[in-house]
Amino acid sequence: MSWLQRYRIRYFIRNSIVVLPVLGMAAAVVTAWLFHRVEGTVAWESPHSPESMRTVIVTLAAAMLTFVVFLSSTLLVALQLASAQLTPRIIGFVFRDRVTKLCLTAFVYTFTLSVALLIRIESDVPLILPELAIWGSIACLCAFFFLIDHVGKILRPSGILKEIGRVGRQVIESVYPKPLMESTGTPSDVEGILRLEPTVTINNPKDGVVLAFDPEGLVRLARTADCVIHLVPQVGDFVGAEAPLFEIYHGGQDLSASALCNSVALGQERTVEQDPTLAFRIVVDIAARDLSPGINDPTTAVLAIDQVHHLLRKVGGRQLDDGVIRDQQGRVRFIYRTPNWEDFVKLAVTEIRLYGASSIQIARRLRAMLESLIETLPYERTKILSGELNLLKRTAERAFLEPEDRALAAVGDSQGMGGSAKWRGKHEPLRPVSTRTGGVSNPENRSVPGQRRAG
Repeated sequence: MSWLQRYRIRYFIRNSIVVLPVLGMAAAVVTAWLFHRVEGTVAWESPHSPESMRTVIVTLAAAMLTFVVFLSSTLLVALQLASAQLTPRIIGFVFRDRVTKLCLTAFVYTFTLSVALLIRIESDVPLILPELAIWGSIACLCAFFFLIDHVGKILRPSGILKEIGRVGRQVIESVYPKPLMESTGTPSDVEGILRLEPTVTINNPKDGVVLAFDPEGLVRLARTADCVIHLVPQVGDFVGAEAPLFEIYHGGQDLSASALCNSVALGQERTVEQDPTLAFRIVVDIAARDLSPGINDPTTAVLAIDQVHHLLRKVGGRQLDDGVIRDQQGRVRFIYRTPNWEDFVKLAVTEIRLYGASSIQIARRLRAMLESLIETLPYERTKILSGELNLLKRTAERAFLEPEDRALAAVGDSQGMGGSAKWRGKHEPLRPVSTRTGGVSNPENRSVPGQRRAG
């Protein structure tokens, strides 16, 4: 079995909501058969009449089927509403939710067990299976109420953003496992290789988005052919059919194109397995939609900035990949594109700053985030953050015409509006407030928080 086949199986199991319920149906059939054999061997019988027990089990089976249908239809409707309010890219996260999968599996298991029990109730009634079906139905009823509460919470903006942030941090830790030690750039020998004319170019057989690739397998292929393999697109890029997928340098004429293509997984949309920028992309999309004139919900955008803040702090403290894998002798074997620190910062800040330019709440929360990251991250990460802070200042100066509004936007606030101004510090002094409207400035041209005009 190739790496691509194993990846597709893992991807289907992880992201499909169908696998566990189907396994639950099979488990229910096996359970009914097993207990029926045991009860037939030891001659266990229930004291209840077949007619009354059949009526009870039919009622329970109908209730379980209703649970399954209601849950499926309600989940689809709720997903449509949530995706319209936030972003369609949250659908995959909901289908991966373990609680939803387990509850749906329990409903299907109990329904199948009840139906399997019905065909075994004849002149006598089994002893264990009816008890299992009845108590299982009660447990499913409790699980149903819990699931309604759970789905209602995870489909709220705060719940979705929290889940995306959690998954994003996990992906960052898996893709960048090492803490930041020293900055690395593209090695000079790699730059020299990429300036050469490739020996062979392998085109993509079908279009799709690059989901993941097999670095170990590609390094083995390059070492066997004694060449250098360059994966042209980055994870998350869309690659059209017949577009360049691999470039081979220093030989490799005998490399199998099918073996190379089977080392890259393509799909219809991006996934988070090897794509740490996708979590940023989804959170920024939610913030951008909430900052649009049609929705105008800057408070939800502030919740999105909270998650961007934590994701940037996580990335900023990790050793980012240089996109080069060497063999044991130190020779370059595999080259691939990977985002750098500037890519993460621009992705996280630029669109939110532009779409929220007219919101004081967004300006204050972005300032609080940037000042906090400048104070907590290593010095080599702070240059671009300082540049973004200056750009945010210029954007606020253009957006807010009144000096009072500009002074308010010049203070960092972890809540956007109404929170503590503790993020204000050495990076950006608060501007003096004009006395035209009653503001008071101290002799050092710093406004005094909480001071009122005399008289």
